[in-house]
Amino acid sequence: MNTQQLALMKKDIRSITSNKRVLTVMLMVPLALTIVLPSVLVFCITLVPESTADFQKLLEMLPVSAEEQNQEQLLLGLVLNKIIPAFFLMIPVMASSVMSAGSFVGEKEKHTLETLLYSPLSLKQLFQAKIMAGFTVGMLVSILSFAAMMLVLEIELFFLTGSVLVPEMSWLVVLLLVAPAISLVAIAVTVRGSAKAQTMEEAQQCAVFLIFPILALVISQFTGILLVNSWILLGLGIVLAVLAAALMKGAEGKFTYERLLK
Repeated sequence: MNTQQLALMKKDIRSITSNKRVLTVMLMVPLALTIVLPSVLVFCITLVPESTADFQKLLEMLPVSAEEQNQEQLLLGLVLNKIIPAFFLMIPVMASSVMSAGSFVGEKEKHTLETLLYSPLSLKQLFQAKIMAGFTVGMLVSILSFAAMMLVLEIELFFLTGSVLVPEMSWLVVLLLVAPAISLVAIAVTVRGSAKAQTMEEAQQCAVFLIFPILALVISQFTGILLVNSWILLGLGIVLAVLAAALMKGAEGKFTYERLLK
């Protein structure tokens, strides 16, 4: 990564952060999924005992040793370490796709694409810079969202229950493997689509399909079909990493001046 690529990355990131409409969209989803949703679940568990029946199927799937713990603490741990990670995966997908949608389409809309192609950077270097800009923003939003979620949740739990919860190893797998991998998948799909799209919205729609497997994972948990754990997340992360590598290679191979200028 040379200084010219870094300059291009900074330009792309500044263009997104200076766009209030796009920035608002990028921040609303993490706010809802890491602050509002967990807080609602915590308040329901601690203040509305009747709501614990909704988690009964999931509780029955926990190990016997876990069932011996206090039910309230068990439910809170279930929410933090089993349910929220599935919702959390939407954040890197959304943040990365929003950022990447503006990669080449944004240049087209601002009529700066031709100037960019005349720069000293090769097409491969341009592709790498666009990918890294989207990945950097996606991971930054994801990490900050996780930090904000833990801060808010721990404060709420301390005042409501007088105790705190420690995240399980599954969160480490999510942050270090699954989130980066699914972020790269979203970027590869979006950037590939943005090369021939005419608007940012059209390019962003390319990564929408990634939301459906995540929703299926969420629904399967609430219906008691599947309970996410570290091993499932590890396997998912490996599959996504392989898929991301294949998509990146394919997207880079189809990147030509003719396709971009259509």
